[in-house]
Amino acid sequence: MIFSFLLASLFSCQPKQQREAYTSLAVDEFAALLARPDVQRVDVRTVAEYSEGHIPGSLNINVLDEASFLRVAQSTLQTAHPVALYCRSGKRSKRAAQLLARQGYRVYELREGFAAWRASGGEVVR
Repeated sequence: MIFSFLLASLFSCQPKQQREAYTSLAVDEFAALLARPDVQRVDVRTVAEYSEGHIPGSLNINVLDEASFLRVAQSTLQTAHPVALYCRSGKRSKRAAQLLARQGYRVYELREGFAAWRASGGEVVR
């Protein structure tokens, strides 16, 4: 009995891991989301990658510099509207999604990234 109490106390003192709430979408689901007029589009790749081609209407906010990313995102994006994120392959967009979800944004990220978007014939502008 005492052992159970001590064990329960030990685990209750450890910080609980908070899971960030964001949704990963396949290309077709992401395209459907972008059809909504209230969705904010964000390309989290570098400026050089963005200039080589991006999804129309996307803002470029580089997630590699987290402090700058959050500052620019908070001054540019509205928490009342969903945010659709993408990067080249999906790794950086997941990191950006975590950061924004912690700030209270409703976030959707393109699971396979811009490479999959382009391969599927999605619209790209330079």
